[in-house]
Formats: sequence, C-alpha cells, structure tokens
Amino acid sequence: MLGLDLWVVAVLAATLTVGAAVQGLVGLGLGLVAAPVIALVVPALMPDLLLWMAAALPMVTLARERDAVDWRGLAWALPARVPGTGVGVVCVATFTDRQLGVAVALMVLSAVLVTARAVVVPVTSATLLAAGFVSGVAGTATSVGGPPLAVLYQHRPPEQIRCTLAVYFLAGAVLSLAGLGAAGALEVRAGLLALLLLPCLVVGFGLSRLVADRLRARHVRPAVLAVCATSSLVLLARSLLS
Repeated sequence: MLGLDLWVVAVLAATLTVGAAVQGLVGLGLGLVAAPVIALVVPALMPDLLLWMAAALPMVTLARERDAVDWRGLAWALPARVPGTGVGVVCVATFTDRQLGVAVALMVLSAVLVTARAVVVPVTSATLLAAGFVSGVAGTATSVGGPPLAVLYQHRPPEQIRCTLAVYFLAGAVLSLAGLGAAGALEVRAGLLALLLLPCLVVGFGLSRLVADRLRARHVRPAVLAVCATSSLVLLARSLLS
C-alpha cells in the first residue's frame, strides 16, 4: 500500500487515532504521540504526513466548538510563525532523517519535561511572538510545533485552549506545508497516505468525546506523558545508534 507494508499502515493508523483522541481531550497531542512513532517506522514521511494530519484535525475540532478562540493572542503568535517556518524549511533541506529523528525526540522530551513541571509563563506579546517563532521552526522541521504555545495557555479554560490551538495548528500547518512545497520538499506519497488515514482522526476525536465524559484530564495526563516520553527515548536511541 503506497509502498508500505500493511503492518506499518496499521501502526500509523493506530497511532494517529490515539493522538487524535488525546488532542480532542486536552487540545494537543497528535504530534506528541505520533511523531516519534512515525519517525521510528517510516522516517521518510516526516514531517509531511503529520503536517497534513495537523491541518485536517483542527477542522474537526472547530466544527464542534469555535467560540472561545483567543484571537488577540493569535494575532501575535501567527505572524511570528512565518519566519520560524522559513528556518524550519532550511532545517528539513539541510539535515538527514537521522538528525531529524533526534530533533523530534528531543522536542517531544523537552515538551514532556516542561509540561510535567507545569511551568507558568505569562501570556504577553513578547512570549507569544517567541512561542510563535519557535513553534514555526519546530512544527515545520519536526511536525511538533504545539508545545511552545500550549505552555502559555495551559492555565486557561479548556475550551479556550482547544479552540485557540486548533486555529493555530490549522494556520501553522498550512504555512509549513506551503513552505515545504515551495522548497520542493513535500512527498506526494505522504499526502496520499494522509488522505487514506483521515478516518483515523474522526474516530480518535469521537473517542475523545466518549472518554471526556468518564475521565478527568488529570487522570489522562500522566499516562500521555509517559507514552510520549517512552516513544521519544526509543526514537532517540535508535537515531543515535543507527
């Protein structure tokens, strides 16, 4: 299937479903959960595949809730993502799959550590600009661009986190895809596979709605962080030893 073994497609489908469910619960998680796994089993599809999925999933979120978007914050963060996207494109064109694997692993581990420590960062124009730029670099190069902005909004109401991040992910993924496309760094196979795996996002988001009624975020969060950290450590070890 598109040059991939069926077991690889099955792993990708399961991982994207879980990632979509996590993001439906807490506002981000698709990249954190799926990026290390994709980089492990089929590194040639990074970051293209996840960027396509990251552009599609927010549409599902915004179809359900879109009234709590922090447009003022986005007005600072999104423009800063543009130069960050340019730097990310250079990284993709410059570094090898192995080096990008290390970058993905370190990005996710850093996000896990910062999130686990619950660092409180004030939401100001300066921090929004910085988060937007860093997110642009990381999101384009590794497809994991949500943590910088999520750290700023982690103490806001859940619906504002989900809605604001959804708009940011949508716009950011489109910017990153446009930048990679202009540089000739997009792979057609990744786009076709993303289209094939779109139902996984719908299923995952539907599961998140079911789980949300039964579990509190504080019960899900430690398990999510453990899964992300474990997969990142495995990816880091493989990238360094390969």
